[in-house]
Amino acid sequence: MSRTYRATGITLRSTSYGEADRLLTVLTPEFGLVRAVANGARKPTSSLRGRCEPLAVNHWLFVRGRSLDKVSQVERIRSFTGVGCDLGKLAAYQYLTEIALYVSASDRSQADLYSLLLEHLHRLERVSERDPQHLQPYLAQGTFHLLAVAGIAPQVRMCCRTQEPIAIDTCDPGWRVGFSPELGGTVARADDRLARQPAGGTAAPSAEAPRARSNTRLRACELMLLQALASPTLPEVITSSTESGCEVDRAAWSRVERVLRNYAQYHCGRPIRSAALLDEIAAGAEPPSTVRPSPADPASTR
Repeated sequence: MSRTYRATGITLRSTSYGEADRLLTVLTPEFGLVRAVANGARKPTSSLRGRCEPLAVNHWLFVRGRSLDKVSQVERIRSFTGVGCDLGKLAAYQYLTEIALYVSASDRSQADLYSLLLEHLHRLERVSERDPQHLQPYLAQGTFHLLAVAGIAPQVRMCCRTQEPIAIDTCDPGWRVGFSPELGGTVARADDRLARQPAGGTAAPSAEAPRARSNTRLRACELMLLQALASPTLPEVITSSTESGCEVDRAAWSRVERVLRNYAQYHCGRPIRSAALLDEIAAGAEPPSTVRPSPADPASTR
């Protein structure tokens, strides 16, 4: 079998390796995750230097190794970190690539995950800088779709305990439904203590249920948004109102994104580190002047 192989892929992570190399984690549709060393990529004169950055989509020629493959050739297709990429978009890009990294696998086809990730990065790229609040809806749908293709999307139309459909009452402003990452999604038992907690509170588990982390209550509009995320595209009106008249504002999308974030972190067993920057931007805090284009990772050594 030939030691070399070609693939198209996006760099999800790039870390220092040895004295002048980089250790890359590349998501490819053909082979899933590929971990490869780019020799000399940190040298100022290296032709690989600008092509091994995170969020770069390339044609790759790899050489198989015993434990790590090696990068032989790289041909740039495009990058999502070009001129004009604002801080919010960069953090959102990182957010989705972190989730893709957590749910992907090596040595097997990941064509669906790869195409979904690129599609949602393109959607984020098209969001106007004059409408930064639209990042959250697209980020939430990207998160939901990546979890779905990995087979771990939350259940949002039926109660995780009873498996009965949830009937949303948009006429009752006090209507709430529980959401538990550990139980797998929505919980809608009328006598559950979760349903009697204040909005945003953490409920004590019922006697027959396993202890759940971060049990949360959702309003009618928030659950409707969660249910809409399974659609291929977002509704045309994403920040004003739903067809039922249930008000949808930036706070509702922020709440949905946070619920999905907690769910993804619980099921992936890893924190989404780029979310901290998004929170700073949303809160109006002064963000760092620069952003690492990949999740923080200790430098590897040979």
